[in-house]
Amino acid sequence: MKIDIAHASGVGPVVRAVRKAQRMRQDDAAGSMGVSENFLGKIERGSESVHWGKLFHVLAGLGVRVTLDVPDDAAGLLEAQAPTQAPKSKRP
Repeated sequence: MKIDIAHASGVGPVVRAVRKAQRMRQDDAAGSMGVSENFLGKIERGSESVHWGKLFHVLAGLGVRVTLDVPDDAAGLLEAQAPTQAPKSKRP
């Protein structure tokens, strides 16, 4: 299912619905994704001040993919800038 989201606050209800559909309690979901229950609650309440990296970590943990629909003229520029190889992972 594709859902259009126009504001940061629109992500919260989606995250909450997906978590509930998976029958996960908020504390269990947060623990399994390595984030605090407080952080997951901020996302679900639609807070506009969450850390992007953690947000994408939560979305991936719930199986939610993010796709951006960009105008064609920008798509051409993005394709020209795309790396030819996948980025190498950083090792500790």
